[in-house]
Amino acid sequence: MPSVRKLGRKSDHRKAMMRGMLTLLLDKGRIETTVHKAKELKRVADKMITVGKKKTDAAKRAAFAYITKEEIVKKLFDQIAPSFEDKNGGYTRVLKLGPRRGDGAEMAIIELVNYEPSKAKADDKKKKPLVKRRNIKRVRRLIAKQTKRRQRAQK
Repeated sequence: MPSVRKLGRKSDHRKAMMRGMLTLLLDKGRIETTVHKAKELKRVADKMITVGKKKTDAAKRAAFAYITKEEIVKKLFDQIAPSFEDKNGGYTRVLKLGPRRGDGAEMAIIELVNYEPSKAKADDKKKKPLVKRRNIKRVRRLIAKQTKRRQRAQK
């Protein structure tokens, strides 16, 4: 029986939180959360993108049952899933940021593998940045290190 991280919440609250976080991840492409939530969300997101690749009515019903916004389901089937058509799993990545200032919880960024910040909406630039200024260099270094590892692994 596969284990599920309980995240200090009852099952209804945990399911609602995952649904909301998945909807936000598919909408924005990248979100910042705690490491444990990110790892649990990665499992859910990868399964939902795999459902999106099927393009059947049953798959759409399953996506509508879990994702909270209709336009995000359309985006999943029209844009996100086709971009991963040749890939089998590993649609998201988790980048660790370090401890949060208030309570010391380990923070992480979870993002779609094909996420590019330049494609973000103009509205997002007006809002508060996702990564604080002091963490930008660390995140860039982590991304560069992971891409180098992938390139070495492919060779």
